[in-house]
Amino acid sequence: MANPGYGKRTAPGQHPRSPHDFAHLPPREAAIAAYIDRLPDGADISVKTLAKTLPYGQCALRTALNRLQQAGHLRRGREHLTAESGSARWITRSWFSRTARDDDWWARFTRGGVPEAEREDPERGRPTRSRAHILLAALGRTTPSLSLSQADCAALAPLLLPWFERGATDETIRQALTTGLPTPVHSPAALLRTRLTRKLPPEPEPEPEPVPVRPPLRMLECATCRTPGRPEALPGGTCGACRGERAPTRHKAPLPATSVHARAAEIRAAMSLKPRGRTPV
Repeated sequence: MANPGYGKRTAPGQHPRSPHDFAHLPPREAAIAAYIDRLPDGADISVKTLAKTLPYGQCALRTALNRLQQAGHLRRGREHLTAESGSARWITRSWFSRTARDDDWWARFTRGGVPEAEREDPERGRPTRSRAHILLAALGRTTPSLSLSQADCAALAPLLLPWFERGATDETIRQALTTGLPTPVHSPAALLRTRLTRKLPPEPEPEPEPVPVRPPLRMLECATCRTPGRPEALPGGTCGACRGERAPTRHKAPLPATSVHARAAEIRAAMSLKPRGRTPV
């Protein structure tokens, strides 16, 4: 810990911790930033003290802290304080922010103009970073020469959307952006912008239209003559139902009244001539 009144100061309005807090930084700077982020307020974060704990020399730590300041995570300055006795003095301050801030935010913070919403609710929800933003921010971990700032990632992220739409995977994009780099890389953002535009994969060919499924061939039997086949293909000599004909309906003509009476008389005469049976004893 530093002397009372000195050491690390946490900036207001930070987002909750997540695994991707310092993904846009090179590996060394990301490790140092994660270590400082977990130190309590008032901890000594000077180069000499950090060199006693971290596996880096003072020159490397000084360079890393300068890069953290350029990335918007650290600001070092002086603050004017007035003691109870009435004496005033300037003391050195080091403010650290887990969330990267731009110069305008730090300028407003220096003037005391941080929005009240950030002061009252430091654990407010973190805006979700897109898949493209995370991919671009992570390039600096494997390829330090392609380290990008948060503003560069936000500006280049829309150029990755056509890659995703054309089926490119994260590994395919990473290889296209990091293979065959010039030495040195003067402007990582300009180089990546050129590669994202020129190496865009071609649009996939449209899928062929599906071949229509041929209906199955079926052959049914006639319900009347049991002949298999379609009616129009049946030869002659088959039943009328196969040929689509309707069977004619036969109607019998009614008998005249005289014929009916004569037929009834014949039936009565035949019944009268029939021998009668004997009554059993």
